[in-house]
Amino acid sequence: MGAEMDRLSAGSRSIGGISVFMGQVRDGPDGLESLTLEHYPGMTEKVLTALADEAVRRFSLTGCTLIHRVGTLPVGAPIVFVGTSSAHRAEALAGTNFLIDRLKTGAPFWKCERYHDGRCVWVDAREADDQASALWDE
Repeated sequence: MGAEMDRLSAGSRSIGGISVFMGQVRDGPDGLESLTLEHYPGMTEKVLTALADEAVRRFSLTGCTLIHRVGTLPVGAPIVFVGTSSAHRAEALAGTNFLIDRLKTGAPFWKCERYHDGRCVWVDAREADDQASALWDE
């Protein structure tokens, strides 16, 4: 994470705010063991790049880093890193929030939860995520 923070703050003395969000696989009451994320290589990267480009334009960001892991991740493992920088903290914070909300609904990832008892459950889209993303519509 240190290298990503360095990239966000490098090259500009006009940066007044850096915002970072790192999500991780969380345990739940049902004994989650791991989360497997699948994606379409090529398509997923294009969507992530488009989201980052939109955030840079929309919030006047000076830096933007968006990393989303795929594969099987155990509980506690980092899954997503979003970092933004800008002249002012409000834009950096808004850019980070925008990216997290849009990632949940706009990026082509499929998630399967594996439990200690052997169950494997594909995660459905949540209405709350759609509602949060819709708040950013222009």
